[in-house]
Amino acid sequence: MGRLNRDTLIALVLLVFCGVMFSASLEIEVTNYGTMQSSVWPQAVLVVLTAFSLGLLGQSILKPRTGEVPADGSSGGLGKYRNAVIVYALFFLFLMTLDFLGMLLGGIGFVFLALTFLGEPSLKRVPLHLLVAVATVGIMWSIFTFGLGVLLPDGELLQLN
Repeated sequence: MGRLNRDTLIALVLLVFCGVMFSASLEIEVTNYGTMQSSVWPQAVLVVLTAFSLGLLGQSILKPRTGEVPADGSSGGLGKYRNAVIVYALFFLFLMTLDFLGMLLGGIGFVFLALTFLGEPSLKRVPLHLLVAVATVGIMWSIFTFGLGVLLPDGELLQLN
């Protein structure tokens, strides 16, 4: 058997993680309210993650990767992770401004900036990005606030309560 590739190693680590977390989910306290046990949703997520990890493990064993060159001709490196780094930076900024902006304005800002930085770099797209951000975050905020009765952070800038 050859050397383990990165996908195989990650799949094995994820499977061990899923096993440990599933074992820990059996220790979740059973509450006397509600219709389901408290462990149902964590276990459902872990089952899906386990299935995906098994798929990754099977794919990495059956079709091991060779020395692939990216299609754009770049050598990889940090530029390969540009979009992920941008999204993590924007999410960190969203979390840091959550107390001031609140969920509604912060969410709109996050989606707008993500679309603008990751989408087609054109000024004519900015109004569309703003419309999509306001519509999607506004609809989700309304569903959680009015439909489900979840108290989302208001922020200091926009006091809704």
